[in-house]
Amino acid sequence: MSDYRDRIAALAERARADRRAFDPPADPPDDERAVGYLRDGVGEVVAVYVEARTGEYVPLDAEEMDGLEQAMNDWLELYARCHGREVEAEFTVREVAEGVVETRDVVTTAQLLTGVPDRESGVAWRSSSRSR
Repeated sequence: MSDYRDRIAALAERARADRRAFDPPADPPDDERAVGYLRDGVGEVVAVYVEARTGEYVPLDAEEMDGLEQAMNDWLELYARCHGREVEAEFTVREVAEGVVETRDVVTTAQLLTGVPDRESGVAWRSSSRSR
């Protein structure tokens, strides 16, 4: 158990609450809400992960990593649903964090990983996306 356990539990609970409360937009996309899930959700997950992995390395146990990944994937799925799309997000926090570092933008990373919204070809960074 790490010093991050409480923060991770709060993120996981917030993601579950967002998922329960989600009401699909009547006329997608709802860009404002979609970006909110990324910046306030996925971005926070990545921040916790990067904090734990930099400076004085703090090992996160399996339960903590599972909580981070479930919350992050919940928010990525809600992001897609704000665009009227269903994806099954199964990304690792490391994968998303590397994308954010490479692109310097959580929105661009989400677009590349989920394919939502459709992007033109020629993007420099590609991950081993496992979304369906």
